[in-house]
Amino acid sequence: MLRYHTVPVTPFQQNCSIVWCDETRHAAVIDPGGDLPRLLQAVEQLGVQLQQIWLTHAHIDHAGGTAQLAREQGLSVIGPHPDDQFWIDALPQQGAMFGFPPSEAFTPSRWLADGDSVEIGHCRLQVRHCPGHTPGHVVFFCDTARRAFVGDVLFAGSIGRTDFPGGHHQTLIDSITQRLWPMGDDVVFIPGHGPESSFGEERRSNPFVGGT
Repeated sequence: MLRYHTVPVTPFQQNCSIVWCDETRHAAVIDPGGDLPRLLQAVEQLGVQLQQIWLTHAHIDHAGGTAQLAREQGLSVIGPHPDDQFWIDALPQQGAMFGFPPSEAFTPSRWLADGDSVEIGHCRLQVRHCPGHTPGHVVFFCDTARRAFVGDVLFAGSIGRTDFPGGHHQTLIDSITQRLWPMGDDVVFIPGHGPESSFGEERRSNPFVGGT
């Protein structure tokens, strides 16, 4: 069974999630934007073995710590979709712009596409390409656990920004309604910022996509 623990990191309080298989204790970290000592302390306290990094997209608060963490811990980097390459290349400039510690560009071990899957231990998660916030944004969905890690596509009561380079409002709305909603109203999602919610709750009450 998939388990997870969320650690807010960076001045933007980005929800970095440590996910693991409770049988093997093998783990992945989703979106290590920074504060690596805090993340590694959480990994140690959980008693899991970190093996992979999974990225929803390549904005600095989600991907800023990726290169250092991968290098120092010997981890493979999985995702995002290759349409976010320009954001990865711009990580050093992003970090300087927002006052983050120095960040490095990197090349993922594996790019992701819609319909792919990722595995950790005995747990498999589906990958959906959900552009709009960034062109290469992906989400990770565990059907058995009814959990989705959606990065900055959808929030409790809001949606991702679309005013950054490569963003597009209608594309984001389409990603939410065509690729997230079919997963089911009961699915609880872990957003990139703020509290968890469910797709059903957002379909009912979110002012941006409610009723869709």
